[in-house]
Amino acid sequence: MPSEPAYLRAVITVDAHKALIIRINAEAHHQRLLEASTKSTAQHNSDVRHTHEFFAAVCDDLAGLDQVLVTGGHTGLSEFKHYVTNHRPALVNHIVGYETVNHPTEAQLVAYGRDYFDKIKSAAIS
Repeated sequence: MPSEPAYLRAVITVDAHKALIIRINAEAHHQRLLEASTKSTAQHNSDVRHTHEFFAAVCDDLAGLDQVLVTGGHTGLSEFKHYVTNHRPALVNHIVGYETVNHPTEAQLVAYGRDYFDKIKSAAIS
């Protein structure tokens, strides 16, 4: 029985409401869609709390990966980077880049991620 392929890299596209996380290796990829809770409350700063809870779930899903490329629109990238820097400092060293990419397809993200990681690998060899 073949074993599950090892995924040490991921490319994600994220905003405050959803994240598409695509774990990739040379031969395969596996995607997972995470969505923020849609429940609302009248509490002060509940939107911030919901966003933080969502970003925490995204960060939890990225645990154990060596390299992560984060993509998305400018606002989503900025909010996620701010959250990671302030609340998940252990993840900072695993994020290899933040790139503005609006509304890519799954296939575009996989290709973009593989190309990006190949460039990092080539630069490390040089």
